[in-house]
Amino acid sequence: MMNFEGLDPGMGEYSPTLHGTLDTGLEPSMDPRLNPSLLQGVELDPEGLAVPESVHLLEGMFSELHSVAAEVGVPVTATHFDLQEETLWMGNHRGHASSFFGPTMGRYSSFQVHATDDIRHIQSLETGVLFLSKSNLKCCTRGGLVMFDYPTEEGADMHSLLMTDNNTLLMGGLQNYVVELDLNTVQETQKFTVDVPGVAIMRQSNRFFFCGHTSGKVTLRDLRTFKTEHDFDAFSGSLSDFDVHGNLLAACGFSSRGLNGLACDRFLMVYDLRMMRAVTPLQVHVDPLFLRFIPTYTSRLAIISQTGQCQFCEPTGLANVADIFHVNTVGQLLMSFDVSSSKQALAFGDSGGCVHLWSDAPEVSFNDYSRETEFALPCLVDTLPQLDWSHDLLPLSLIPMPLTTTEPLLSDWASAMATPSPRRAPPVDPEILRTMKTVGFIGYAANPRTRPRNQVPYKIKEVELDYDNYNQVPESPIGRDEEPHLYMVPKKYRKVTIKYSKLGLEDFDFKHYNRTLFAGLEPHIPNAYCNCMIQVLYFLEPIRCLVQNHLCQKEFCLACELGFLFHMLDLSRGDPCQASNFLRAFRTIPEASALGLILADSDEQTGKARLGRLIQSWNRFILTQLHQETQEQEGPQAYRGASSSALGSSGESVIGRLFGCEVENSSLCRCGKETVRSSLTLLFTMHYPEHNSHDKTFKEYDFAEILKKSICLEQSTQAWCENCEKYQPTVQTRNIRCLPDVLVINCEVNSAKEAEFWRVQAEYAFNKAMQKEAMEPPKPKEPPPMPTEWCLDGEEACNMDGFTFDTKAEDLRHVWIPLTLKMSISKSQGLEISNWPEGEELSSAEEADGASLYDLVVTVPHLLDARTGGNLVAHIKVGETYHQRKEGVTHQQWYLFNDFLIEPIDKTEAAQFDVNWKVPAIMYYAKRNYHSKYDLRIKNPIEASVLLTEASLARKQRKSHATFIPLMVSEMPQAGDLVGLDAEFVTLNQEEAELRSDGTKSTIKPSQMSVARITCVRGQGPNEGVPFIDDYISTQEQVVDYLTQYSGIKPGDLDAKISSKHLTTLKSTYLKLRFLIDTGVRFVGHGLQKDFRVINLLVLKDQVIDTVYLFHMPRKRMISLRFLAWYFLDLSIQGETHDSIEDARTALQLYRKYLELSRGGGADEVRKVLKGLYEKGRKMDWKVPESDTGDGQGSAVFPSVMGL
Repeated sequence: MMNFEGLDPGMGEYSPTLHGTLDTGLEPSMDPRLNPSLLQGVELDPEGLAVPESVHLLEGMFSELHSVAAEVGVPVTATHFDLQEETLWMGNHRGHASSFFGPTMGRYSSFQVHATDDIRHIQSLETGVLFLSKSNLKCCTRGGLVMFDYPTEEGADMHSLLMTDNNTLLMGGLQNYVVELDLNTVQETQKFTVDVPGVAIMRQSNRFFFCGHTSGKVTLRDLRTFKTEHDFDAFSGSLSDFDVHGNLLAACGFSSRGLNGLACDRFLMVYDLRMMRAVTPLQVHVDPLFLRFIPTYTSRLAIISQTGQCQFCEPTGLANVADIFHVNTVGQLLMSFDVSSSKQALAFGDSGGCVHLWSDAPEVSFNDYSRETEFALPCLVDTLPQLDWSHDLLPLSLIPMPLTTTEPLLSDWASAMATPSPRRAPPVDPEILRTMKTVGFIGYAANPRTRPRNQVPYKIKEVELDYDNYNQVPESPIGRDEEPHLYMVPKKYRKVTIKYSKLGLEDFDFKHYNRTLFAGLEPHIPNAYCNCMIQVLYFLEPIRCLVQNHLCQKEFCLACELGFLFHMLDLSRGDPCQASNFLRAFRTIPEASALGLILADSDEQTGKARLGRLIQSWNRFILTQLHQETQEQEGPQAYRGASSSALGSSGESVIGRLFGCEVENSSLCRCGKETVRSSLTLLFTMHYPEHNSHDKTFKEYDFAEILKKSICLEQSTQAWCENCEKYQPTVQTRNIRCLPDVLVINCEVNSAKEAEFWRVQAEYAFNKAMQKEAMEPPKPKEPPPMPTEWCLDGEEACNMDGFTFDTKAEDLRHVWIPLTLKMSISKSQGLEISNWPEGEELSSAEEADGASLYDLVVTVPHLLDARTGGNLVAHIKVGETYHQRKEGVTHQQWYLFNDFLIEPIDKTEAAQFDVNWKVPAIMYYAKRNYHSKYDLRIKNPIEASVLLTEASLARKQRKSHATFIPLMVSEMPQAGDLVGLDAEFVTLNQEEAELRSDGTKSTIKPSQMSVARITCVRGQGPNEGVPFIDDYISTQEQVVDYLTQYSGIKPGDLDAKISSKHLTTLKSTYLKLRFLIDTGVRFVGHGLQKDFRVINLLVLKDQVIDTVYLFHMPRKRMISLRFLAWYFLDLSIQGETHDSIEDARTALQLYRKYLELSRGGGADEVRKVLKGLYEKGRKMDWKVPESDTGDGQGSAVFPSVMGL
């Protein structure tokens, strides 16, 4: 425990330290220096010391319960009550550990921990027990198997352990450091320096670490940094023990007596940790060696002397002689002491090898809640079973028979039939592949712990990934019972996937999925589950105009990113776009993370996410976020419509005007006090009537009735009443004061109960429609409408895949919601909602009363598909302005948006919800002709000032390092000007691919790239070839691979703290490129299609001059920029790494060369030159000779840049 000198003379035969080494030649059974007379009358047996059978204990008073001799004559140097089980551990002077079970102290386990050194500290864990010796920490199971063996540094003299949490411990001893050890990795994580002579005892409270030093001092250290905060000089000689409880620290030790050495101090030092000072010392009647707080009813202290005397006293009171009891050690000295976690048991270890258990109750438990202890199974001797010959089914094989014949046995299978067939390894978890870091040919990744160790499912269900096989599933009811999810989901609703080839996306036929001119969205981006809602927001004209007019200074603004994305959707002519920049900004919003809206890749791929709830939370989040972001009217952030000044003054946003509804919340206590609060709500949640479990059928409800109860919600709850000054049952009522222009509804169909409610109500509505139709005379069938530009080829608008619309009643199967609602607010009646025939208008009297018609414009269903994990789609009623812009027709039409699959659908299909596979999530009802209130003009907010000089984010960037000259005002680009462009990228997520059986590779998910550097060079004028943009893009996401060999980007270039480059945000550089695109410049570069895709820009084809296609022959390979530069310009580029300035400049020179060839001999001359190029490439295997260096033609302008 401690290093003292001048202890009690009875210890004179031992080493000066309590843990010194004894003579190794002692007999293990008996110490020859012990007085044999002391052991007279003590009968020893292998199981332990004999004790009387009946033990009478006085409740509340500690007395001896049991004693056991573990190894007679070998001192017990450590005792410890197991914190998990009802066992008591001891360790002795010869490195041997034993454990005893329960209050009877039956021997449980016994094993050697260390060959020579004594055990100084024992600590139990969940899975094992830690044993500390002088130079070693060993962890063993409770049965004695070694889990790990950790040797300490040479010269260490360890004394004490302290568990700081479940997986971390501190080790201290008589050396000038304390080691922190991680038990998961069994590695040293930190080493804290302490004063000589070191730390021998450690304790912990919720405020400090407490370290006891052999010099007599106790130091209080910070829990995180281990720095000394306070220290107490407790004793002048040495410290023997101390303990902490609440705000008190008590210590015992030795005082220096000059030449006489050390003497045991009978005063305990007590310190108040609130004031950090000593209180009155406590005088005791024994010589204290150990002390421990035993807090039961009061903060009692147990003080133990070396000779076995034990005294209880209060730390702030006087010690009473009557409170002393004596441990019968038969003349031996106490060497160790511990208290159980339940405070009911005390354990003492003495120098004679005995362990004494004291308790204040006969039925003692060591812990308040102990787990069951596992015992070894008894040995079962095999016996022949009793055979019942009268039983007809008795197997005679139970009788062993000798083999006397040479004939082969039936069980001797041929070796060909007995060849082992190993189980195929299961596929590696995608999360492991995503996070894996490769060193050489070995990959390292953290274990996601998604499956049990060394176990695989017995039967792995083969799942075909070719979704086209669904075509073979009959739409008839035959055979539907086995796989119900197969027949239900029509093909157009299933999750769509992009099949990547060697050329990536270039040869994927998106037109097969989308024959309209509207743009779809690609799904293979993290968190792309919200694609359907992005389309919903885009097709609301006021939001489309609002976000495109919005521009602010925030780096991650969702309104700005939506504006950029909607601009791309406007420009696209049927080609899909990516929401990558928007989703990147979305992932940085802390509120989105707090709401659980950011999914891990594994959750999206395995279908674990509850998409219905998720998209409803996303809907609420995006409306609130856009409302806040567009409300901030500072400088260029303002909404630039005609009414922007009015909006700015009131602090109102277009989102608030469009969706906002002023709500009055009333809270009525039963005492009569009513509290009324007003607030703005952007959407409403459906609340369904409580269903009586005894009643098996649901009542019939009208949708308008449920919607009204959900908006004007009334519910009882407990709330604080100021009048009663306590929580009281209150009735809370919600009323609306005005009607929104667009009514947003979250359906909240999150359980089978709500889904059953929808199914039953749709059935009621369908039966009612059938009865109504039966009563009416049949109408003549109308001819189908003429196909238009926006219909699928050869498909009629009234005959959709999976549904036939022959009769009006058949249209209404699975339909509960109306296509049109009439809503009004009157002072007398309040809110009124009713169904309305779709084609009819309101009368002038009804309009005068303030009634409005609301048409269904959006439904978002969650599709349940067990094979793909489900997905989200949107039904959107696309307005006339969108058709006019895209296709030149004035028309309204419902469409299905399923990522990049877009199809026109019938209006009834949008309202149909067969809840077995199509569950409603979100609905939008829009007031008829609501657009007229809003200014729908778009004024591009991006101005030329974005190209002017800006400060770098990098702290170390200096002007001398500048690699570009920003454009002057006189150099501003005009339409048709040439700009050389090149971009470099880094990898955020590695590609996921699989090898087919024929050796070909199939890309499941492409690598996720992020732009790291963008360079633009002047394409004409006196400074042609001089860069005016050379931005390195700062990224907050983890980079998996910098691709330095191909990008020239090095670790640290994108870090603002250490980078010396011109570092900017992606948004800043994006605005520069958007301004150039909007101006109408023509970009020259090599492989620009991929560059613009990763930057997330859509550039019209007539604005792109790509040298990869200029020097390309049909059905031939694409040629690298390096080979073209060597062949046409005699330049050697891209030696060790790529440089985007060099690449952009080279692409410009190649374009000039192409123009020269075209002017010289026309198309024939170009074809002839290309033929020679391909022949030369084949001969050289498309490799540039290393020795053939360029003449530097292309570097003429480079010095002028470096001289900035």
